[in-house]
Amino acid sequence: MAAHSSHPDIIKRLKRAEGHLKSIIAMLEEGRGCLDIAQQLQAVESAINTAKKTLVHDHIDHCLEHAVREGTQSADDTIREFKAITKYL
Repeated sequence: MAAHSSHPDIIKRLKRAEGHLKSIIAMLEEGRGCLDIAQQLQAVESAINTAKKTLVHDHIDHCLEHAVREGTQSADDTIREFKAITKYL
């Protein structure tokens, strides 16, 4: 399956989160304050959650909609896939 138009933005967001996560590890190794570390962990968690939501919404908007419109997948299979992916929201 081809990459979706949202994938480059998701990749950028995840790479940014990866960089923040590496800095959090360094903060822990340096003995930085827990408040600062918790704040950075919250930022990483938020970035990952936003990336996940973007990916799920994009899948619904494009893949599942395409499957219904083009008839490449049965309605039952599409509904089952919709239910499966929305568990991650």
